[in-house]
Amino acid sequence: MFTGIVTDIGTVVELEQRGDLRARIRTAYDTARIDIGASIASDGVCLTVIALGEDWYDVEVSAETVSKTNLGGWTVGKRLNLERALKVGDELGGHIVSGHVDGVAEVVSVTQEGDSTRVRFRAPHALARFIAPKGSVALNGTSLTVNEVEGDEFGINLIPHTKEATTWGDVHTGDLVNLEIDTLARYVARLAEAG
Repeated sequence: MFTGIVTDIGTVVELEQRGDLRARIRTAYDTARIDIGASIASDGVCLTVIALGEDWYDVEVSAETVSKTNLGGWTVGKRLNLERALKVGDELGGHIVSGHVDGVAEVVSVTQEGDSTRVRFRAPHALARFIAPKGSVALNGTSLTVNEVEGDEFGINLIPHTKEATTWGDVHTGDLVNLEIDTLARYVARLAEAG
């Protein structure tokens, strides 16, 4: 489990297509404190560490994960939002995030509003019903609050701190981002269907 509070910006330094996609990610994390088998959310996708070096870790990404996320578009040099898995007693600063991406949303507009940036996204139609104003979503692993929803589109605001502490300062129209809907929203919708 994760919180959607990004704690490092990593960089893809190697990609290799074997049976699965293997990626090497450079990090500022103390890799001596990372175990083989640990989970690290990389742009919101929970990936398992399979090898470690002084300032990097390797992960394997299945074809299923590539098909459901934006990882197929990773290139060497791409910056990634990283978060280590929660430990008992950690502060829950964002919202509960599983690292199991539901789909990919497209950035449809980016607009400056004072020091903040308003970003509008188009969600896959099947997921849009789970997104509500003032609810939470995880986008590329970042816990964000939804401002408004219109059909399949929704908007969020990025404050300067978020743009500096994550990769959101790099956002452009047309970008594809990993979307994880709020677990609570999923269960409420399921209960409503059953009722």
